[in-house]
Amino acid sequence: MRDKEQPKRPNRPKLSLHVPEPSFRPGDTPDFSSLEIPDAGSVPKPDLTASPAETEPLAKTLVRVLDDDGKAVGPWDPKLDADTLRKILRDMVLVRIFDDRMYRAQRQGKTSFYMKCTGEEAIAITTAAALDRDDMNFPTYRQQGLLIARGYPLVEMMCQIYSNKGDKLQGRQLPIMYSDKAHGFFTISGNLGTQFPQAVGWAMASAIKGDSRIAVGWIGDGATAEGDFHAGMTFASVYNAPAVLCVVNNQWAISSFSGIAGAEKATFAQRATGYGIPGLRVDGNDVLAVYSAVRWAADRARSNLGATLIEFFTYRAEGHSTSDDPSGYRPASEAKAWPLGDPIERLKAHLIALGEWDDERHEAVRAECDAQVRSAQKEAEKLGILPEQGRDNVESMFDDVYAEVPWNLAEQRDQAVAEGRD
Repeated sequence: MRDKEQPKRPNRPKLSLHVPEPSFRPGDTPDFSSLEIPDAGSVPKPDLTASPAETEPLAKTLVRVLDDDGKAVGPWDPKLDADTLRKILRDMVLVRIFDDRMYRAQRQGKTSFYMKCTGEEAIAITTAAALDRDDMNFPTYRQQGLLIARGYPLVEMMCQIYSNKGDKLQGRQLPIMYSDKAHGFFTISGNLGTQFPQAVGWAMASAIKGDSRIAVGWIGDGATAEGDFHAGMTFASVYNAPAVLCVVNNQWAISSFSGIAGAEKATFAQRATGYGIPGLRVDGNDVLAVYSAVRWAADRARSNLGATLIEFFTYRAEGHSTSDDPSGYRPASEAKAWPLGDPIERLKAHLIALGEWDDERHEAVRAECDAQVRSAQKEAEKLGILPEQGRDNVESMFDDVYAEVPWNLAEQRDQAVAEGRD
C-alpha cells in the first residue's frame, strides 16, 4: 500500500523511545535514599533444597548480615571464626594496597594499563574463602582478589602487568589479564560475557566426568546485555550445570550506568526466574552475606541441584580503568554517598565488635601489607618494566598456536628474528 493510501489514525499519540539516564550527573548531589535496603538479618534463608520458585523473593530484596553496629544478625549469618575473618580482612587490605601501587606504576609509565577493584574487594576475596580450593573461576578483570586470597605470588602478578621476562604469559595478554590453572583462575577474556558459557561448559564437563569440582562464572552488570549471558543461562538451566554464576553490579559499565543493561526494569538476580534457577541479590560490601550466599549456591551445585545466579550489589568507587575519567559522567562525591559503605571498614567494625580486633592491629596489618607489596614491586621491576621491553625472544609469538608451524608463519618468524638481530 502506497503512503497516500495509509488509513488515518486520529487521536493516536506519537511513539517515543525511552533512553535510560542515570539519576545523577557531574555537579549533582547524589542521593540514594530511594534505594530499598532491607534491615540486616530480615531476609529469610531458604532450605538448600528449596525450589527455584521459592527463591524468587530473594532476587528482589537484598541479603544482608552486618547491621549498622557491626553485629552479625539473621539467618544468613555464616558464624565464621575470627581467624577466617581476619584472613579475609588482611586479603582485602592487601588487594587495595596492591591496586594503589599498580595504579601509580601505570601513571609513572611503568605499564600501559591497570584496573582497580576499590570498594569491591569483599566479593572476590570472600568468594574464594567460601569455595573449595580446586573449584575453577572464570573471572573478569576485577577479580584479582581470587588470586591473592589463594596465595598467588604478587611478584608474578606484577611481572604480568609489566610484561617483563618474568611474565609467564610472555606478554601475550593485556596487563591484569592473569591466568593460572593451579589457582583455579581461568584465563581472563577481554570480550566480556564469554565467562558465563565458559564456566557452564566447564561445569558440564566436570559433571560428565563424575568430578566433584564446580565452576564459578563472573561478569559485570553491563555484560548481562550480551548474548553470551543468555546462552550460558540457558545451558546452565537445561543441563543442571554445577555452577555459581555471579553478576557484579557495581552500577557502572565503563561510562554507561546499569540502566542501559536493564536495571531500571528488574534486578539482575530476577533474570534467574525466567530460566528456572534460583536467584539471590546480595549486599556485595557485606563479607558475611557474600560468604553465606556463595556457600549456599556452591552447596546446591555440589548436591546436583544445579546453578544459582547471584547478583552482588556494590559500587565501583573509582574509574573503570586507568583509561577512564569518571568525573565526566558521575558526581565526584557519589562513591562516598554509597549507602552500603566500605567493605573493609565494615568487616573491621565487626571484628572490633567481637573483641577480636582494634585500630592498632589494623594499622599493623596495613603496614605489613604495604611492605609486602613494596618488596614484591622491587623484585618484579628487577626483571624490567613495560617500556623497557624490546625484541628479545620475539619468535615466541609464533609458539603455542599450531602443533606444526605452517611454512608461511615459519618464514615470518625467521624474518622477525633476523630483523631483531640487526
